[in-house]
Amino acid sequence: MGYNVNVDAEKCVGCGECVDVCPVEVYEIKDGKSSPENAEECLGCESCVEVCESNAITVEES
Repeated sequence: MGYNVNVDAEKCVGCGECVDVCPVEVYEIKDGKSSPENAEECLGCESCVEVCESNAITVEES
């Protein structure tokens, strides 16, 4: 089962917390914002959702 990982660029402040907490390196910071560059690796743990203070990240089962 896969997951859809989305980052709302308007909400994202580019803090990098999701990059630091993700165990499978789904995120990269590009142009000052988080980008789910390796979304196919997502485990669905939602650690990124929990650390995102701007509520910019959603993870849903696909």
